[in-house]
Amino acid sequence: MSYKAEYIWIDGTEPTAKLRSKTRILGDGAALPIWGFDGSSTNQAQGHASDRVLQPVFSCPDPIRGGDDVLVLCEVLNIDMTPHESNTRALLRPVAEKFAGQEPIFGIEQEYTFFDGARPLGFPVNGFPAAQGGYYCGVGADEIFGRDIVEKHLDHCLAAGLSISGINAEVMPGQWEFQVGPVGPLEVSDQLWIARWLLYRTAEDFNVSATLNPKPVKGDWNGAGAHTNFSTKAMREDYRAIISACEALGEGSKPLDHVKNYGAGIDERLTGLHETAPWNEFSYGVSDRGASVRIPWQVEQEGRGYIEDRRPNANVDPYVVTRLIVDTCCTGLEKDGLV
Repeated sequence: MSYKAEYIWIDGTEPTAKLRSKTRILGDGAALPIWGFDGSSTNQAQGHASDRVLQPVFSCPDPIRGGDDVLVLCEVLNIDMTPHESNTRALLRPVAEKFAGQEPIFGIEQEYTFFDGARPLGFPVNGFPAAQGGYYCGVGADEIFGRDIVEKHLDHCLAAGLSISGINAEVMPGQWEFQVGPVGPLEVSDQLWIARWLLYRTAEDFNVSATLNPKPVKGDWNGAGAHTNFSTKAMREDYRAIISACEALGEGSKPLDHVKNYGAGIDERLTGLHETAPWNEFSYGVSDRGASVRIPWQVEQEGRGYIEDRRPNANVDPYVVTRLIVDTCCTGLEKDGLV
């Protein structure tokens, strides 16, 4: 009996990569082999030397097809088996291994917006809906749009075995969020990419599109982020490590080094309004959603826990954001003698 394997990879589109996928039929019990694709059609090769390689790195049950079928996340390699330049996962692996002893874990809050054609789901054909305020975690057909898609996506993620920890409606009509984690840097990144693919694929069945645009509607509307919660073993035990991590993120050129890699269009979202800090300023504070990095109130109260980097855009590459945070914070903890 054969089974279907949906090979999923991240392409080379700039400034924001897209997900691609195709189906392979494999014999019963067959292992997942490497595969190839036309890189000239995904911004990953020139036509005269277009072959690129798909290396399976993570698989899970396919909740849409069911049965023995699987989803297969792949790294993109050159034909000499070296990582392709678009392969940001390959850059995360050595950093995750270097600091594995500090036991870093992440929870990423993925915001996104549904669109019906050229307008956000829930926006009238002409004009705008009522000002934001009642939509966040709201209920009722006058304030909530797309819940059927959201619930189906949640069911699919759970059936796939992903570490989904919650969902909620966000501040703008048609805008939602799901959370992945807490798990390690590679795990959270792999699972977020699969959850994104499932989001697009699920919405497809409803003839609706989902976008990670960080500012889907100009004006007095919230943008869409990927707030990134992070801790190490030391941070989960000692408040001094919480402060050390925040200070490391704000040291020298680090704020701009991070922000320029936190997703295209970040200056449109990080304006100092709509629960953001300005993109070119760094700050941290307890319970402060207008800071670059928030320390939750219970973390200060309990003297241990995690921090939330509120700067990453919805369209951020999770392999990049987790690599930067692990490298910066874990190095800072070592420097301060807290590990």
